[in-house]
Amino acid sequence: MTFQADTICYQRLNEQIRACDAREIVVENLLGQRYIGCGSSGKVFRLYGTPGNGLGQYLDGSSIEVFGNAQDAVGDTMNDGEIIIHGSCGDAAGYGMRGGRILVEGDCGYRGGIHMKSYLDKYPVLVIGGSAGSFLGEYLAGGLILVLGRGAGGRVPVGGFCGTGMHGGSIVLRSDEAPAGLPRQVLVREASAEDLAAVRPHADAYCRAFGGSVTELLALQYYVLAPNPEAGYRQLYTYE
Repeated sequence: MTFQADTICYQRLNEQIRACDAREIVVENLLGQRYIGCGSSGKVFRLYGTPGNGLGQYLDGSSIEVFGNAQDAVGDTMNDGEIIIHGSCGDAAGYGMRGGRILVEGDCGYRGGIHMKSYLDKYPVLVIGGSAGSFLGEYLAGGLILVLGRGAGGRVPVGGFCGTGMHGGSIVLRSDEAPAGLPRQVLVREASAEDLAAVRPHADAYCRAFGGSVTELLALQYYVLAPNPEAGYRQLYTYE
């Protein structure tokens, strides 16, 4: 089923989408309409244009592919499924994610992956192909944030305050040098072979979606950011 978004109000567009019984849904000419695919399961969305804030909020198993950029709060509190963005996204991507995976071909704005958490078989993953803004992984409680640094020329591909307050999960950065000025809650080390093996399925998914060789990509230098057990709030939470 194909919908033309154009200048239709986001509320009306979402009503039409929710009323559609088709498994595969195409929306063309998106002009910032919000909340596409929110809370859905068992659907496949192909979106053309620029979806607005809250794309795939509370997603529960659907697949969303965006051929363009996305705005803020992509995958907010998503529980399962996958979001693929052929472009960049705004702030707070993956806010409070509980499961599923987000693949961003380009850059991510501020506060990507904050409050992500994992429990039992739920393990959220956010992959950013380019660079991320400040406060990436703030209060991270579980899951994986992988920043591939494409286009960064080997420089640290994140802004300031990366991992502030993190107490679980991990942040893996492609960089020629370790990030400096990290908060006390964060420890950093060079990625081991085991670390790279763990991220390989997600790097491979990125390459399958956007092109490139996962072998060449993972042959570069990476650093792992992990919570410092002597600082922060880890003891207050359920964690891996």
